[in-house]
Amino acid sequence: MLEETPRHTSRLLNMAVPMQDTAPRQAVPIDPGILARMEKIDQTALLRYRLQRLRAELRKRDYAGAVLFDPMNLRYATGTRNMAVWTAHAPSRYAFVATDGPVILFEFTSSRHVTDGSPIVDEVRPCTPWIYFLAGARTEEKAHLWADEIDSLLRQYGGSNRRLAVDRCDPLGAMRLQSHGVQLFDVQEAVEQARMVKSAEEIACVQSAIEVCDLAVGRMRQALVPGITENQLWSLLHETNIAHGGEWIECRLLASGPRTNPWFQESGNRVIEAGDIVGFDTDLVGPFGYLADISRSWICPDRKPSDRQKRLYDLATEQVLFNMELLRPGLTFREFAEKSWSVPDEYVPNRYMMMLHGCGFVDEYPSIAYVADWQDWGYDGVFAENMVVSVESYLGEVGGPDGIKLEQQVVIGAEGARVLSKTPLIDALAT
Repeated sequence: MLEETPRHTSRLLNMAVPMQDTAPRQAVPIDPGILARMEKIDQTALLRYRLQRLRAELRKRDYAGAVLFDPMNLRYATGTRNMAVWTAHAPSRYAFVATDGPVILFEFTSSRHVTDGSPIVDEVRPCTPWIYFLAGARTEEKAHLWADEIDSLLRQYGGSNRRLAVDRCDPLGAMRLQSHGVQLFDVQEAVEQARMVKSAEEIACVQSAIEVCDLAVGRMRQALVPGITENQLWSLLHETNIAHGGEWIECRLLASGPRTNPWFQESGNRVIEAGDIVGFDTDLVGPFGYLADISRSWICPDRKPSDRQKRLYDLATEQVLFNMELLRPGLTFREFAEKSWSVPDEYVPNRYMMMLHGCGFVDEYPSIAYVADWQDWGYDGVFAENMVVSVESYLGEVGGPDGIKLEQQVVIGAEGARVLSKTPLIDALAT
């Protein structure tokens, strides 16, 4: 999508890459140190911890088991990955996790070999999808077959307990299960509570994702010169991530100049100019599927930042650092909100939607609202040791020429928050 003013259009055309570019393409450089550290992570311990956490939450709610379609929940429970982005919108592979019993993965027949060898998956069976793309006019027939098999497993491993937790269960499948007398419950609370506290192996995986992210962001910083487009700059995040075993980027959040205010403009073909603010939010799903979620704002070289830009940057930095200092185990979400940095009135209308959110495979529980928004959507809870969270800030006045987006990812330890990223936060606006 092209959202350029006329004065940018000719520059875009002049910068366009020829349709037949025959220049040799060099391989994306790889950092062997990052790969070596990834190899040391005990994947079996990682998988067993996650399954134990999930089962404890299912048991706490008296669920006989869970059926999981969501790729994030599948990854957490089974340690397997197969076409995650596609199955996010075409739910067709799934797992049955007995609270006391086996983990059974239902996989595409033609790709069962892809997920062989998991130390926690007890059995792999062919899936029975009933989405219209794969079942067509036979959707009702397939939903019947699917529900019959799930009901059989529930009877075998749940006994008289007919309480089954599910995440994504289309109406036809849900109705068929209910016709068997199965009681359906939303599994997401149990899964989010399980995912909230990370093991040492999980934190090591997050750190690997952050290392890849830092490397990519460093390459972006080097490439930032007047004349590069937002999409060209943003692409460096992707290629570095993929080259190091990463998986995808959740959002297209890189913007420049006037497109940084208000926030949440998606990356486009705008040509970045000297003196522009360039802000981005990585949302990087890296190695092992874990999230590296930091935001930075830079000034494009060849023009110094204005006094106004410096003030915005200083205030955003202050907000992030102040709120990070509050974090400790035992602090309630409400206490955090009440003690948090006070956003100046002129920036309140455009402020970021939340002050903090959890991180794991993607954005996770909790999401902490401002006190002013508490009645609308805030909820309480307690921060715990080994939670990984990202602390957010966006500052830009309504109608302003640009704005500043900053975000820092931390792990909460016994003594407070420990920063995971080495990408500079303070003074990053300097040219």
